[in-house]
Amino acid sequence: MPTVSLVVTDLDGTLWDHEQRTHPRTRAAWDEIGRRGVPILVATGRRVGSTLSALAELGLRPPAVCLNGALGVYLADARRFHRAAIDAADALAVLAVFRAQGLQPCVYVDRADVSVYVAANPSTHPRHVASFGADVVTGDLDEVCRTEAVLAFSVLGAPEAPAAAVVASIGSAGIAHLDRDPYYGGWSLTVAGPDMSKWNGIEAFCRTHAIDPAGVLAIGDGPNDTEMLTGAAVAVVPTGAHAAALALADHVVAPTSEGGWSEIVDLL
Repeated sequence: MPTVSLVVTDLDGTLWDHEQRTHPRTRAAWDEIGRRGVPILVATGRRVGSTLSALAELGLRPPAVCLNGALGVYLADARRFHRAAIDAADALAVLAVFRAQGLQPCVYVDRADVSVYVAANPSTHPRHVASFGADVVTGDLDEVCRTEAVLAFSVLGAPEAPAAAVVASIGSAGIAHLDRDPYYGGWSLTVAGPDMSKWNGIEAFCRTHAIDPAGVLAIGDGPNDTEMLTGAAVAVVPTGAHAAALALADHVVAPTSEGGWSEIVDLL
């Protein structure tokens, strides 16, 4: 097995369970990895604010790849090490695919005063909109796609049929991920830019810190983790993960609820 030079971890369903509970063994293992001098990078579909607040509850502010590879951020001071905005033409094409299925998505942008735009009648779950707090603004999504640095799209708690139709129709305009939504019911649908994935952000972090990507150990559980599990030298997946992630696993660890994340210490 290669020498591990970087540990990369997903959050939801991986570092913590779908009730956002982190097992004590997992938290202790994080500290042990730090003592061994191996850096840890988070790679998540969450936006920056949600990533920061959730990790702060554990007393952690690591570097993070957010929005499935769109942004790389040092959470301690908000500096960027990576950004991959979606071209306006592709953003408008993605928006059109959502609307063709009767869906009005959340549109994520990179700016200091707001991180999410929604239409007057967003299709995402109302509690998802509420979770944005002051980070969300109602606006003209066509204008947003034309003029803003668009990073991603999402509808959480979506009905299966239109969400699956978006995935089938997205073509070269973006990369869609669809999975059951443990928080809002229904399905979680996210779309990143063309050729964009968590692995792009991981590679950017490795370049910035002169880390050999051939030494990456990645752990994740969802369909949006498949690219990083494929790219990693060591792919770790918790029991009960999505079938697409399990198919790529070099090592399957105990469920997240049982602290399976802590088992990666034995792989260093």
